[in-house]
Amino acid sequence: METKTLSNGVEMPMLGYGVYQIAPAEVQHCVRDALEVGYRSIDTAQAYQNEEGVGRAIAESNIPREELFVTSKIWITSSGYEKAAASIDESLQKLGLSYLDLMLIHQPFGDVYGTWRAMEEAYEAGKLKAIGVSNFYADRLIDLCTFARIPPMVDQVELHVYHQQNELRKYAEKYHVAVESWGPFAEGRNNFFNDPLLKEFGSRHKNRSNAQIGLRFLLQEGIIVIPKSTHRDRMEENFNVFDFQLSEGEMATLRSLDSEESQFFNHEDPETVEWFMNMVKPKPDPNETEAQKQDSSED
Repeated sequence: METKTLSNGVEMPMLGYGVYQIAPAEVQHCVRDALEVGYRSIDTAQAYQNEEGVGRAIAESNIPREELFVTSKIWITSSGYEKAAASIDESLQKLGLSYLDLMLIHQPFGDVYGTWRAMEEAYEAGKLKAIGVSNFYADRLIDLCTFARIPPMVDQVELHVYHQQNELRKYAEKYHVAVESWGPFAEGRNNFFNDPLLKEFGSRHKNRSNAQIGLRFLLQEGIIVIPKSTHRDRMEENFNVFDFQLSEGEMATLRSLDSEESQFFNHEDPETVEWFMNMVKPKPDPNETEAQKQDSSED
């Protein structure tokens, strides 16, 4: 497996297995299949609510711990120093691990710096081998890299042929931050799996699938990828992308597909930010009386 050396010397696999949107009841056998196929990097998150299943699959695999690279992410409801510190320990407990290879701040909202201090301390204590962020655009990444005591080592963002994040990648390279793609297939949007250009390039390389062409493009761009599938045959297909190369001409053509726009949501859009905030702000108590509400507002 090809790896990328992070800024602190940790070797991270270029290809991993993501478990976003895999139900807790399914995730154990999916991760088991992925590990049997050959994946050694597994990406989960507190918000996915499937860390326990990932942990069970790892335990039953009997693969030596040092051969695995396990990532999780701190959700915004656990932002801030104390909550984040507790959530790190909770993730380790759920996963059944004594350390994580990588922990990320999942979203650029809430008390990011309090969360980061908790991650720095966990890193120095050996609970985390590397620390980073997710969904941080260039401005937020530069800010954290400038003012954090220990700068982030990874930034995981939406990145695929239709949204190539060139500005972010330029600054990530400047600040020695590895870039990782979530949604390398754009989750099928923009007709990814039937895109005629990807199909044409696939036919040139022994009938590779659109998924394989999309992954190969990102890998040759130096981007870490974590494709997800619940089907073992597709896990195998996604894993088998290291035995061919796209030509420079093909790479240039694929670069031209960049729309410079998200296929999902823009973290700088006010409506998107409000949507995230609505998930974490306190919900009104339906049993609270009007008098209690008035008292609370006057405190």
